[in-house]
Amino acid sequence: MNFQFYVEKLFDSDVFQKFIKENKDAYPCGGFFVIDLENLKNPDNKNQIDYFVPSINKMFSFQLEQGVKITPVENLGETPKKIAMNYNIEFEDIEELILTKMKEEKINKNIQKILLSIQNKDNKDFFVGTVFTSGMNMLKIILDISEKKITEFANHSFLDMMKVLKR
Repeated sequence: MNFQFYVEKLFDSDVFQKFIKENKDAYPCGGFFVIDLENLKNPDNKNQIDYFVPSINKMFSFQLEQGVKITPVENLGETPKKIAMNYNIEFEDIEELILTKMKEEKINKNIQKILLSIQNKDNKDFFVGTVFTSGMNMLKIILDISEKKITEFANHSFLDMMKVLKR
């Protein structure tokens, strides 16, 4: 699947058409995607795209798993920045970028789940990701969407995080 598939699914839905007609100032401000690579027969994938409506200072999330469902989201106070919706990036390509970086860093683990959040930072869109791997490891990544390049990468062990929490 790719990002554009979910954008088109959203735009084609009656729920979104009604929402945009009623909220002409709404703009896309984020998205969240869970890619389950561990349970291939019955994956627990999640896909949502968020919109902010400045005139009423509210955010709405569109869940895209089974049809399209809209849910109001609590606003955290800060006005979210607009993101672009014209990215033709495959989630499989993101997985390959992560695997390549893991190989460079000599991390010999299997990817179990990828959590991606699309965000705008400094007027540029990024996928901020958390990758769960075998061996109780977690990778933190930031992917520059326009360059299709991982710009930040960190490897953490759950056990190391537990030690920090105990202190």
